[in-house]
Amino acid sequence: MAGVLLWVVCPKGNATAMLSLIPRSGNKPKKRSFNGVSAVSSAVANPARSSEERVYDVVLKQAALVKEQRGRKALDLEKRDEKTDGVSAWDVLNEAYDRCGEVCAEYAKTFYLGTLLMTPERRRAVWAIYVWCRRTDELVDGPNASHITPRALDRWEKRLDDLFEGRPYDMLDAALSDTVSKYPVDIQPFKDMIEGMRLDLVKSRYINFDELYLYCYYVAGTVGLMSVPVMGIAPESKSSVESVYNAALDLGIANQLTNILRDVGEDARRGRVYLPQDELARFGLSDDDIFRGQVTDRWRNFMKDQIKRARMFFDEAEKGVSELNSASRWPVWASLLLYRQILDAIEENDYNNFSKRAYVGKVKKFASLPVAYGRALMGTSKLI
Repeated sequence: MAGVLLWVVCPKGNATAMLSLIPRSGNKPKKRSFNGVSAVSSAVANPARSSEERVYDVVLKQAALVKEQRGRKALDLEKRDEKTDGVSAWDVLNEAYDRCGEVCAEYAKTFYLGTLLMTPERRRAVWAIYVWCRRTDELVDGPNASHITPRALDRWEKRLDDLFEGRPYDMLDAALSDTVSKYPVDIQPFKDMIEGMRLDLVKSRYINFDELYLYCYYVAGTVGLMSVPVMGIAPESKSSVESVYNAALDLGIANQLTNILRDVGEDARRGRVYLPQDELARFGLSDDDIFRGQVTDRWRNFMKDQIKRARMFFDEAEKGVSELNSASRWPVWASLLLYRQILDAIEENDYNNFSKRAYVGKVKKFASLPVAYGRALMGTSKLI
């Protein structure tokens, strides 16, 4: 995500109005268990297990929340139409959501168009999640990234805790705080995304794919776990909730692997190599080859292997998109198809991702939209 980080702080009166809308609790969240799965993130515990096993525990926990049938009650906005300085809290919250929509429209145009097919409630909630993820990413990848410290990320995580407890700091926080009060969204994927930002501050090499998989989960796979509770699973779906969440996770992993393969040259210029070191060595390559930026047969063979794996994750993700609520499928299909084409573009560039940036042109983008829409109209599959 590129662009300017938005720190939109509400006027004092508006902040008071928003606080009246968000459920508040004086108690800290309690540690909970669902079918033996601890509420403490397994993605950061028990390092003896593989990354996929540890992340799957987070998937199980989020799926359990959905099975509880909306553990949090929706806000009763009609009863909470309190006014501050002549402005109703409902108006302020509407303004917060509208601002999230504007940010989404500016920085994720294709995805934004797809969200317009969703119900207004789901659409606004997805915008709120998108904006929070964008702001989080901008902390370490935006114009002020050089000034970001671990302590700053700690403060950002404290803000996250507060907004989940109904104490938003600013307008954009208020939109997300309202969203998580209405949908069975767990805080752990949000915390795990912040953990991914912490990794970016201290880690620039990944020994093997197991390490890289965990990083991809932190910075992208988490988005799927945040979004599915809002997008909803089709009532007619015969698939297990866990399998749908797994597919959402796979889409995030696939997207991030694609980002990494597209941005090899750009990352190298920043001293970063997001490619498994052991796999580079297996193809007779090292960091020096990446910094040199020459496309050789060894590099082509290595890239073919990496692209094959990314496509495998896209294939797994496709199995779950059709299980989403019908109104939510189009933006997900559009994102999936467009990202898959970035891999095609890398191949068309003869695997030169050192000095050529692979991108999907406008003609191909627009051509993908009706295809995505057609797939969105298809019924559910038999994902188990």
